[in-house]
Amino acid sequence: MTGDNSEQRDFWSDAAGPKWVEMQVQMDQLMQPVLDALWSRAGLQPGQNVLDVGSGTGASTLQAAELVAPGGSVTGADISDSMTALARTRTADHNGVSLLLADVAEHRFPAASFDAVISRFGVMFFADSDAAFANIRASMVPGAQLCFAAWAQIPDNPWFTLAASVAKPITGAPPRPDPDAPGPFAFRDPERVHGHLTAGGFSDIRIETADILLDGGDDPRVLAETMCRIGPAEVALRFAEADTRTERAVRDALATALDAYTTPEGLRVPASIHFVTARA
Repeated sequence: MTGDNSEQRDFWSDAAGPKWVEMQVQMDQLMQPVLDALWSRAGLQPGQNVLDVGSGTGASTLQAAELVAPGGSVTGADISDSMTALARTRTADHNGVSLLLADVAEHRFPAASFDAVISRFGVMFFADSDAAFANIRASMVPGAQLCFAAWAQIPDNPWFTLAASVAKPITGAPPRPDPDAPGPFAFRDPERVHGHLTAGGFSDIRIETADILLDGGDDPRVLAETMCRIGPAEVALRFAEADTRTERAVRDALATALDAYTTPEGLRVPASIHFVTARA
């Protein structure tokens, strides 16, 4: 066993999951540049059998299936029942796609069954990362590649820092989470990532930190609304038990702050992402 992931299961099924389902279109657009960068490094090929760790509402699974067609298949696995339910709807008419509601950290996949494993922001939430990676490695064909994206250093990611700094004067500061606990920034330290992968039995570990521009769409108010539903601004509003007036104040302040990221192509929010590859 890899440790108790029940808290993560409850959070992603009952708390965060329904909001991601509601905001699926916006979140897919926002995070597409991360997937584009992931595909450029994953090297997926037609005919491969792929595991997508933390498949969420299905965007990464669908795109991976296109990359391994014809003849390939993708298994999307996620701990969230609400997000997986939407993913099932989105992938219902796609051959070569299967979805699994499971904790990848401890699910017993058939040994040596995957030619590649990919993940966009799905591997930072394990209660026991060493054991989880060992379990993932056991599911991979020897020599197969793992490729995943994880958030890098906190100050370099305004999707989080801007939302927190704008909300704080209005709502007050919620309790500060432990960044080393399972969560978005648990893999911000490359040495820690390297250690977990080594303990899990991986080799040829490479960690590249890249600057990415998240696609925030065209309207700062729409993006501000998204940030008030998902992320630090939502946490601050929930902790403060904010009323409608306070929610509006935070949303308006975020929309104003987001103007700084307006470009001729639309809102582009800088992000710093670790892209990690390793061999089973």
